[in-house]
Amino acid sequence: MIDVLFFGVGLLAIAVGIWRAVRARRTGAGAGLATSLIALGVALCLLADSAQAIESQLYPSLGRLLSNLATMVAAYGIEVTVAEIGGVAERRRRARLGALIVALVVLTASFFATRGLPTGVGLFDELYRSNPTLVVYIVVYTLYLGLAVADIAVVSAGAVRAGTGALRAGLGIMLLACVFAFAYLVGKIVALISDLTAEHPVTKLCRGAFSTVPCTLAVGFPAVSVLLIVVGLTVPAVPALGRAVRDARTRAVLRPLREHLASRYPDVVRLDDASGTGRERLLTMMSEVNDGLLLSGVGPELSPNAAVRVLRSSGPVLDQPAEPPSSSQETAFAADVARLRAIAREFRAEPTAGAANPAP
Repeated sequence: MIDVLFFGVGLLAIAVGIWRAVRARRTGAGAGLATSLIALGVALCLLADSAQAIESQLYPSLGRLLSNLATMVAAYGIEVTVAEIGGVAERRRRARLGALIVALVVLTASFFATRGLPTGVGLFDELYRSNPTLVVYIVVYTLYLGLAVADIAVVSAGAVRAGTGALRAGLGIMLLACVFAFAYLVGKIVALISDLTAEHPVTKLCRGAFSTVPCTLAVGFPAVSVLLIVVGLTVPAVPALGRAVRDARTRAVLRPLREHLASRYPDVVRLDDASGTGRERLLTMMSEVNDGLLLSGVGPELSPNAAVRVLRSSGPVLDQPAEPPSSSQETAFAADVARLRAIAREFRAEPTAGAANPAP
């Protein structure tokens, strides 16, 4: 059950992170977010019991160290991402990076300075009293994550008030994820104090992610927090994804008309259809189509039916003038898209559309 939960949420985070990384390569933004999601997914996958059993064959409890390091990198990436969303990316930027580097070094040094680490699942409950290096390890790890989660929560709370729509919903989910993360960190501190004060501390094994309160805090809540973080960081991208789908459909509708006009007027072609982002390719295609229509004698005042008749004839066609475009840039863009889509549909509906006489 625990492996299913960790691998399921972890692979989801990795998949979303890869999608964001591909998108970041095309748009030039969002690389930090992609890194955070991939690091979170890797951390959960490395922390699964079956994965730790394999990793311990290389070095005892190695999976625990690797997953903790990945978690701290992910926390740093989320800090930076939320700070960018909140418009405070430059505030404490060097301090965040410096704290991460120090924490990574201390965690690694204290881990390898500890002798007698257990194989298999890396549970240190019995070793804290006899190994001060492990106390340093868990205190530094918990302290760093606590400060990172607090930073994420403060910035998210400030940005959620100014945000709207999907952005506001995503930041709200991030705040909820911070609540689960804080509960997990409090549980780690309580467990550490319990192990240090107990006369005979024993390793606490969990049969399920939510089988007991300690297991819920140590296993269930981290997975829930990561799941909420993945959702919270993905929700703001949903409107952009919807816009990308609409742009792709518009390009598909315009493509036959654009190819026809490009064959008649090769000079209208500006860029390769595969270059730039989806919106940039759409804007380029619309510009090419508009130029081709003007060269064909199709003005903005013609209806779609009249425009296609002009494309199939050698002279102008009289038609009722269209309404003047709106002054709003967004409204004008939407109106231009609707007009070109209508002309393209009318063009495709005519079986003889491609037989227009070439321009002299």
